[in-house]
Amino acid sequence: MFTGIVTDIGEIVGLTPTAQGQLHRMRIACRYDQTTIADGASIACNGVCLTVVASGVAGGKTWFDVDAAAETLGMTTAKGWIKGTKLNLERALKIGDELGGHIVAGHADGIATIVKRDDLPDMARFELRTTRGLARFIAAKGSVTLDGVSLTVNTVEDVVFSVLIIPHTLSVTTLSGWRAGSEVNIEVDLMARYAARLSEMK
Repeated sequence: MFTGIVTDIGEIVGLTPTAQGQLHRMRIACRYDQTTIADGASIACNGVCLTVVASGVAGGKTWFDVDAAAETLGMTTAKGWIKGTKLNLERALKIGDELGGHIVAGHADGIATIVKRDDLPDMARFELRTTRGLARFIAAKGSVTLDGVSLTVNTVEDVVFSVLIIPHTLSVTTLSGWRAGSEVNIEVDLMARYAARLSEMK
């Protein structure tokens, strides 16, 4: 489990497609202490929970390897990641950690497309479009995870919703690079999903 609070920005420094392109082995450089990264650990990369298969240090910088399988490549932006891609990183929660954002599974539901960016003094407002199937779980003042970042929804109109990004978030995540037309990973609020399921079963 995660909270959507980014703790580092990683960079893909190696990418090797395997299994006829159905599996991508990626090496991601980061600032985490390598001694704290165990094989089998979960790290959210742009909101996608991936399992560490190896780690080490090269050139004074920590790296870890992960595999992105066919389903992940098919339904997230991971299919377009290349060497040099910057990723929002978050380590899995430990008992006693502060829940600073909201409960995030790291299981991206799909992709949202940025339709508009408005730059404000020190802030940015984004309008995004998602599918009708996911839009039903998005509500004004509710939570949504975009590229691994826990955000509060400002407005919703049909399948379009907006978020306002504060200066701190712009400075410590990759969101400052978002532009109209960019695709981002989206995970809807887990509580909204269960509430909808309960309603369907009545």
